[in-house]
Order: sequence, then structure tokens, then C-alpha cells
Amino acid sequence: MKHAETVVLLSQQKPDDRIEVEIELDELDLTSAESKATYEEIKEYVLKEHGLKVSNLYISQVKGKCGIEVGMNYNLPKSEDSRQPQCPMEKEKAIRDALEHFGMI
Repeated sequence: MKHAETVVLLSQQKPDDRIEVEIELDELDLTSAESKATYEEIKEYVLKEHGLKVSNLYISQVKGKCGIEVGMNYNLPKSEDSRQPQCPMEKEKAIRDALEHFGMI
């Protein structure tokens, strides 16, 4: 388990008070959220470029093979011995193309 400490300075402000912050965008790196395409964007790209419909499961499987972190699957099967369909090679290649297009691999 990780431990985190936070130090906060509280001050009383009037509702009309403003705090101005200046951020130089040139100094910031691209955040990981900005460099990721959504599952819907990947699906649309694959359909448009390859004429294939792909599922979130297939996208997740390919992302895992490419070493891209995927979120926790909360929609787990009810029985332990259930089998998941594996992504066909044709669709895997199309998804990899989409991941390359979006700069994720």
C-alpha cells in the first residue's frame, strides 16, 4: 500500500476574490491523457480505414500486447471457467494501425 501526505495552506477568501495563475505551455510536456485515443476514436478509425468493427475487448487485448496500460475490467464473467474470445489477427493488425496512427505505440 502506498502512502501519500498532503500539506495544504487554507486561507479565507471573499467570493469575488480572484487568483491569477500563469502557465507557460511551452514548458509543459504532453500529458498522458492528451496522448491517448479513446476506445470510440479507435473503433471509428478502424471502421473508416479498414472497414472492420472491433470491440472494446479486442482493443484492450491488443493494447495489453503492446504494453499499454489498460484499466481494470469490472465486467467480469460470472463463472471462473468461461472463455474470452481472442482477437482475430486481421482485427489485431487494424487496431495496431490505429494505435500507431494516434501515436500510442
